Amino acid sequence: MSKKAFQDYYPDQFAQCYGCGRLNERGLQIKSYWEGNEAVCIFHPKPYHTSIPGYVYGGLIASLIDCHSTGTAAAAMYRHEGRGMNTEPPLRFLTASLKVDYLRPTPIEGPLEVRATVKEIKGRKVVILSTLSARGEVCARGEVIAVQVPEHLVK
Repeated sequence: MSKKAFQDYYPDQFAQCYGCGRLNERGLQIKSYWEGNEAVCIFHPKPYHTSIPGYVYGGLIASLIDCHSTGTAAAAMYRHEGRGMNTEPPLRFLTASLKVDYLRPTPIEGPLEVRATVKEIKGRKVVILSTLSARGEVCARGEVIAVQVPEHLVK
């Protein structure tokens, strides 16, 4: 994709996250983009992301939902405020609560798709609902309560 991902706008000090940090060479480096009112992330698991042969480790699923949701929270707040993601002060969100329901085993072959929608924006809190799918089937659902990092900690 030629457009920048949500995570590409994170200030350098917040770009180290294992899941979504563009500056973490050993991390997952997920990328999230708007597709209408949904945020979408495509991730290709590696053989070492396994739990039992042929299936993805549940911790990876939780990490994908978590980091995609906090990125979506930031992007949603920029939209809510009518601002571009490159404007100051930067907005960054952290997880206050993560709930994941595993609906079926997630095959490790092929891409995983995480889709997120905004359930609520209230003050410095954004609630995000997500699904993680493989081969067109929803394998997990998540809900993340994300809270905005105070401005003095982002600069």
